[in-house]
Amino acid sequence: MGRQWLHAKRLVASLRKGKATGKLVREIMVSAKIGGAEMDANARLSTAVEKARKESVSRDVIERAIKKGSGTGSEKLMLEHLVFEGYAPHKVPVIIEALSENVNRTAPEIRVLFKKGQLGNAGSNKFLFEHVGIAEAHHPDLEVDKESAAIEAGANEVESLTHDQNDDIPAGKLGARFIIDRAAIHTASKWLSQNGWTVVTSEIGYLPKSYPELTEAHRTDVGEFLHELDEHDDVHRVWAAVR
Repeated sequence: MGRQWLHAKRLVASLRKGKATGKLVREIMVSAKIGGAEMDANARLSTAVEKARKESVSRDVIERAIKKGSGTGSEKLMLEHLVFEGYAPHKVPVIIEALSENVNRTAPEIRVLFKKGQLGNAGSNKFLFEHVGIAEAHHPDLEVDKESAAIEAGANEVESLTHDQNDDIPAGKLGARFIIDRAAIHTASKWLSQNGWTVVTSEIGYLPKSYPELTEAHRTDVGEFLHELDEHDDVHRVWAAVR
């Protein structure tokens, strides 16, 4: 067999990187469509571009995505934003955000994934989540008062965030998740960026109001189901009531 296994491993890694890059590019397009092409005035776009740069996405690809999303280029963004509600195994509420050029293809495929999840099923559950603005950031000074920062930024709540919870939070730095009114997400993210914080997430999302009690075996079932959802090309975000 020689080193064919190594080639296969590299191929899988390459495919995963390509899929991740595709999702980063789509995030840039959607951010530009929602908030415009100027990064100084669009915190979500600025954050998306920074993530893409860290993953070595080329400048040309980033610029084309911004132009396509904002409508300033020759191509127009045709992606439609879809939201699916349902439950992972063991009655864990899940909300899926997808970006699709073909709704008639994406919707049935998501329903099939729910059926494959055995104990998972589609069903209304938005009442179990808060629809809010979310800014995740880190600061080099571990002594910074994150509660004071939240007040100054206009956030409603703040909680600690570690590298284990978000890979974009470097170990050894102060990490925090700021919960903000949806309409104020840009203003809050901009304040944080101007006051020593590095913003790694700036978006509107869904936060669970409560979390079901799960055994380790249940967590494994839920994790496998969520991974299957996240691997779908059109799935952009998966929000689940799992700590």
